[in-house]
Amino acid sequence: MLARVKEVLDTLLSEFKNGTIPEAVAYAMFPIPNIPSASWSMLNRLMMFFHGTEDARGYRQWQAVGRQVKKGSHSFDILVPVFIKQKSETADNEITDEKTILKGFCCGCVFKVEDTEGKPLDYQKLVVPQFPLIEKAKALGVEIHATGGNDAYNGYYDPRMKIIALATPEEKTFFHELCHAVDHKLKGTLKRGQDPVQEITAELAAQALCRIVGKDGSRHFGNTYRYIESYAKDLSITPQAAVIQVLSEVDAILKYLLQGRQVNSV
Repeated sequence: MLARVKEVLDTLLSEFKNGTIPEAVAYAMFPIPNIPSASWSMLNRLMMFFHGTEDARGYRQWQAVGRQVKKGSHSFDILVPVFIKQKSETADNEITDEKTILKGFCCGCVFKVEDTEGKPLDYQKLVVPQFPLIEKAKALGVEIHATGGNDAYNGYYDPRMKIIALATPEEKTFFHELCHAVDHKLKGTLKRGQDPVQEITAELAAQALCRIVGKDGSRHFGNTYRYIESYAKDLSITPQAAVIQVLSEVDAILKYLLQGRQVNSV
């Protein structure tokens, strides 16, 4: 086995031991659409996640979209399949069949979007609005940036990188991810993946923020109910019971965010 191929596989084994694979798979299942890595294998998308990015490409691929790799940046390896054509011949050396077979794997070097500069990418053209409470995210040391969404999500909070990524200008999405960040701050840790209790907590707190300091008010209430209902089913309880279960956590999040702030009349 090639040394670089072994290094890639060793990285994956290490992440299995550390218990980060389930969270990584959740992200890797829903890549940004219409970029090269969207068609990568799950293994390579996992490698991208472990290197802290949602978008990685080869040097020439970045040049093709008007971006240059920053001086001093380091690439990381992904596995690239190597195919060969195999011919079947008769005793008279006549070719009767030709098929493509997988010979093995080699490594390809890719660079993170964070290590490039140049023309904005399509998914970066979303302008993140000046949301109410955006200063609270900054005070937590959380960066906010645009990302490409898909049918599965419009945003997420990454507790490892302390990033809120948004694919929509909707304030409720921002509030939801901000509440995850505050929950992380208050508890010191978050469970990996889509934990039902954490999701219900963030969604209920976000809906409250929409009414208290937001501009959209109760416009998203129906979506919030369906969201909470879906996660309550995972807990085998009613939406009402789920709300009661998380009220103390929601209260703590709202107090953290709203202390000393003028609020709307609900």
